[in-house]
Amino acid sequence: MIDDIETLVRCESPSSDHEAVARSAEAVAGIGRRLLGVEPERIVTDGCTHLRWRFGDGPPRVLLLGHHDTVWPLGSLRTHPFSVEDGVLRGPGCFDMKAGVVMALHAAAALPRRDGLSILVTGDEEIGSPRSRALIEEEAKTCEAVFVLEASADGGALKTRRKGVSLYRIEVEGRAAHAGLEPEKGVNAGIEVAHQILAVAALADPDRGTTVVPTALSAGTTTNTVPAAASVAVDVRVWDAAEQERVDRAVRSLRPVHENARIRIAGGINRPPLDVAASKDLFALARKFAAGPLTEAAVGGASDGNFTAGLGIPTLDGLGAVGGGAHADDEHVVVAELPRRTALLAALTETVLAHRSSSVPTNARDESGAAQR
Repeated sequence: MIDDIETLVRCESPSSDHEAVARSAEAVAGIGRRLLGVEPERIVTDGCTHLRWRFGDGPPRVLLLGHHDTVWPLGSLRTHPFSVEDGVLRGPGCFDMKAGVVMALHAAAALPRRDGLSILVTGDEEIGSPRSRALIEEEAKTCEAVFVLEASADGGALKTRRKGVSLYRIEVEGRAAHAGLEPEKGVNAGIEVAHQILAVAALADPDRGTTVVPTALSAGTTTNTVPAAASVAVDVRVWDAAEQERVDRAVRSLRPVHENARIRIAGGINRPPLDVAASKDLFALARKFAAGPLTEAAVGGASDGNFTAGLGIPTLDGLGAVGGGAHADDEHVVVAELPRRTALLAALTETVLAHRSSSVPTNARDESGAAQR
C-alpha cells in the first residue's frame, strides 16, 4: 500500500491541470488493474478524467467514492518530497486523498465477491466537482450504501455530518474616471463592492452554525482611476437545507447601493448538507467491525458524499487515511492505520453486498427520473 500511495503522490494532479489529472488517472488505473484484474472505464467530462470500475451485471449496490485530484500545484514535490519516517508518510495529496484511493482499491481486491460494487474516482473534487456531480449522482442512485474515502477527522473519527456549501461571485459594474481631476464623474465599484461585502457578511448566523465569508476580492486597475469593476467571492457553509435556501434567496436579492452601479450574482448552492441521518445506520455498522473504539465527527468541510446523501442514499464519510494537515505543509498519514482502516472498509462493503435488499433507497431515481419505491 505504501508503494502504491507513493506512485500516486509522485504523479502530481492539481485539479486545474487536465493533462496532469489524466496522467494521474493512468497511475490509478495501473494500480487498479494490478489489484482487480480489470481495466477501469475512463470517463472524460469537459477535459477532466475520471475512472470507474463496475462489477456484476446488475446496477451498483455499493459505491466506493474518492478523487485523485489535489490542491497542490505542479512542482510541490520539490519542496514537499514523498517520505516515510517513524511510521508517518508525507507528501502532497497523501492525506487528501491519494491514500484513500489506494485503500479503496486494496479493500475491493480483498473481497471474495464484487458483484454489485462500483468504484468511482473523480478528478475535480477539490474545485467543487463541477464536471463529475452528475456522474456521482447517477452512479449512486441505485446504491444501498456509499462509502467515501475522504480522510478521517481528528483521531480517526468518521465524518457523519458535513455542512452544505454554496459558492457565489458578486460582480460590480461601475464607471471609470480620473481619481484626481473628476472623481465625481465616476461610479466607484470598489465602494459598491464594500457595501455588498457588509451585506453578505451580515447573513451569517453563528447560533445556527451558518458562516458567510467574503474571500477573494478584486477592484480597480490603477491607483489614480476610479474603479470601473470589482468582484468578491463568497463562501457559505450551513448545517441544514433551510438555512442554505435562506442565504441563497438573500444573496440573489442583493441590490446596488449606488443608483448607477450594477451588480451580477454568479454561482449558487454547490453541495447540500450531509445530515447525520444519512450516516447513522452505517456508522453503527462500522462500530461493530472496528478494531478499536470508533468515533464520529461533524465537520464544516464538504465532500462528494454531500451529493449522495442529498439524494437520500445512506452515506458514510471519512473512511480514508488517518493523519492530518490536509492542504497544508504538514500533510501526513499514519502508516499503522492503513491496514486497519482498509480492513474496516472491506468488512463494511462485504456486509452490505451480502445483504440483498428488496428495494433501492426511497429517494433513488429510475431512468425516467421518477422516484422508485
